[in-house]
Amino acid sequence: RRMARLLISALETAGHKVGLASDFRSYEGRGRPDFQNALAAAARVEVDHILETYNFARPEARPEIWFTYHLYYKAPDYLGPPIARAMNIPYVVAEPSFAPKRAGGPWDTGHRAVAEALQQADAVLCLTRHDMDCIAPLVTPLTIPGGEDLDRLFHLPPFLEATPYGLSAAQRADQRQSLATRFGVDPDKTWLMAVGMMRPGDKLESYRRLSHALHYLTDENWQLLTVGAGAAQDDVEAALAPLGAGRVRHLGAIDPDHLPGLLAAADIFVWPAAGEAYGMAMLEAQASAVPVVAGEVRGVPEVVRDGETALLVAENEPSLFADAVRQLIKDTARRTRMGKAARHFVQTERSVAKAGDILNTALASARTSHRIRAEISEAKY
Repeated sequence: RRMARLLISALETAGHKVGLASDFRSYEGRGRPDFQNALAAAARVEVDHILETYNFARPEARPEIWFTYHLYYKAPDYLGPPIARAMNIPYVVAEPSFAPKRAGGPWDTGHRAVAEALQQADAVLCLTRHDMDCIAPLVTPLTIPGGEDLDRLFHLPPFLEATPYGLSAAQRADQRQSLATRFGVDPDKTWLMAVGMMRPGDKLESYRRLSHALHYLTDENWQLLTVGAGAAQDDVEAALAPLGAGRVRHLGAIDPDHLPGLLAAADIFVWPAAGEAYGMAMLEAQASAVPVVAGEVRGVPEVVRDGETALLVAENEPSLFADAVRQLIKDTARRTRMGKAARHFVQTERSVAKAGDILNTALASARTSHRIRAEISEAKY
């Protein structure tokens, strides 16, 4: 939901009007083919309803482009492809995922639907290079008769609205004093902060790896502050308990509006990133002028600049992770330089406005792609 809202904001910032066409949910998480088929049938009814609605709408209310966010084998897009075909408008996809290993498995229906959608798409935006590798064979450039090839695949790095984080960073001393008073954190220690939902799976594994790494730093003067809650909260607290009650402060679930203030008070953001797609919290930390230590996992390198705004270490190497944290604990000047570079990086390279520019390029290409494919199809018949 967070990235979906940011995409809407970026599109609106770039001058587009965005409307939510449907609240239909195609997700099926247990691998039941009969239920997937039922969802596909329900989607066909929804498609007819949407098309009828648009057919009776004023011309200015009809969409010019269909834009789908985050389709994958458990949640394919059953709406966009048929509606775009019926309305003869470009079809655009953002943050898709395609895993060839899912072919023939319990989610084969969704897997094939994703492949068909990507092949139809006039433009596909991937948030990480990692995702692009599997998607590229399905989204090949369009060969323009008598001209250059037209790309259909675009890289849209993760981004955020950095202003609230920058404002809080400018009040770092006040934010730090407030946090120390509210939660009883020692202001003379180096504050390590981890932000992540406390749920089973990868998030819990990240907390466990973090605890293992911090065991190597018992000789340093630090406190760990965790932000998050969830079904695995007891397991997270148990995993961190051996570090000592004086070492760890659980701040619990925090209103998103208050997160910039908490991040601004931190010294180092720490997250092993087990199975992390890319990690919005790392962008938020950098926007708050806080350097990051993280595992070099999947899309994490997309949201930081290793050696400049963050220190990335090999996945699940606790001693190396600890060494990176130790470097920043001992070198306050380096932390400050990296924090300034991090804030500048997010403001200039990962802003909503920057994302809007990339989206505009992709949408313009999608219009051209749609027109040319229509011309090629007409010429064949």
